[in-house]
Amino acid sequence: MTPTLVRQHTSHADSAPRVDPCARARDWSEIQERMLVPLYEAVYERLEVGPATRLLGLACGSGLALLLAAGRGAAVTGVDASRPERLALARERLLPDTPRVTSGGVPGGQGPRGAGTAVPDGRPPCGGRDGARVRAAARLLDGSPRDAAGAETAAYNLVTVFEPIGCLAGDSEGLGELLADALPRTVRGAAVVLAGWGPPERCATSSVLRVATKLADPLRSARSWRPARRDDLEEVAQRAGLKPDGSGRVACPFGYADVDSAVRGLLSTGLFDAAIAATDAKQVDKELAEALHPHRRPDGTVWMPNVFRYLVARVP
Repeated sequence: MTPTLVRQHTSHADSAPRVDPCARARDWSEIQERMLVPLYEAVYERLEVGPATRLLGLACGSGLALLLAAGRGAAVTGVDASRPERLALARERLLPDTPRVTSGGVPGGQGPRGAGTAVPDGRPPCGGRDGARVRAAARLLDGSPRDAAGAETAAYNLVTVFEPIGCLAGDSEGLGELLADALPRTVRGAAVVLAGWGPPERCATSSVLRVATKLADPLRSARSWRPARRDDLEEVAQRAGLKPDGSGRVACPFGYADVDSAVRGLLSTGLFDAAIAATDAKQVDKELAEALHPHRRPDGTVWMPNVFRYLVARVP
């Protein structure tokens, strides 16, 4: 699973098909994102998230984790600078009455960076189908965690990075800078939650993710699959100057209505973008469907048990 997951890789072949970022964002929000709900809920239960919580969600994507926290009464702020299409869907979920900003920032919206989501290249805004409405205070920013500060903003007592690391080499790169920008906006003793994939023997999806590595080999710059290590999260926390304060494991099975939904959901993570650039979309779809075959049940549904791990660390 962004950032679950990784950034898009640029193809060396001019003929390589383009990934439709709006379609991928919708597939993420409608199919894949819900697979991590048990992780979100386990963390919120453990930390007793509620009206006293001021949460800063880093790499917040399309905002389901923020929505669940806001439903508990928390004041939430989401930051995601790398995926404007997902953030547009988060805005529809959490700020349904906020005008959209079109390319150029004039028709259909207003405000400075962070007040709306600009639509790159003149594309129409990504439309979501989530009808949830949030009454608690919520802010969504397409900039840096530094933009989350303000005279009217109380310091945060919870920071979350729910995008799991530990399935690709180097997938924790950038977390240090992200945390360094966020931690000055927190109170002393604030909880910081990091998430990662569990051991590969406990994650059925690991075998499917290896397909991405196999197909992406022609791109020497592509990051390859690697098994999660026991101390991945602790190493990130240590580099950020945080003090570990407990951890947990949560079962997050990936369940899909059929193989087509499974392919769309997994592609929406971005983990297969390098493979698409190295080969072509049809080839990736074909091999991904074949890799999913052992996980297909008699009724046509796809079921892959997985375990994810989270670490709670504290700001000294």
